[in-house]
Amino acid sequence: AYSSIAHMGWMTAILAYNPTMTLLNLILYIIMTTATFMLFMQTSSTTTLSLSQSWNKTPLITSSILLMMLSLGGLPPLVGFLPKWMIIQELTKNDSIILPTLMAITALLNLYFYMRLTYSTSLTMFPSANSMKIKWQFENTKRPTLLAPMIILSTLTLPLAPMLSVLN
Repeated sequence: AYSSIAHMGWMTAILAYNPTMTLLNLILYIIMTTATFMLFMQTSSTTTLSLSQSWNKTPLITSSILLMMLSLGGLPPLVGFLPKWMIIQELTKNDSIILPTLMAITALLNLYFYMRLTYSTSLTMFPSANSMKIKWQFENTKRPTLLAPMIILSTLTLPLAPMLSVLN
């Protein structure tokens, strides 16, 4: 809910200046959020504790969750940074300096929230009583149909930034 409110703030800030950028921000946010929740459904994670336990079972999916969380937080090399960068650029073009500065500072708070969640779920190992690093697992019966394309779309869209800036 906090993430949705924060992203909605970015969209409403640019709506008066560039509605197309608002739509771009909404589409990227929907893609990133859908991919994140598909990853959560794949690991059957509902709490931070269950996410931290999923590292032993599915390290690749947990690494993908790490990337998605950092992208949602707006870390610069990832896709979530793209709309924030473009919005700040558009606001400064329109002689607004204070609003983008405040938005960038609050984006750091949002990134801190995602970094904390990422650290507790992906970068720490859940203590286990056995000496094996990887648990024995049965074949997963869940087959997400669009998970791979959603992860690719939500992590590799950043190189399209020059093309997207031409559309605005």
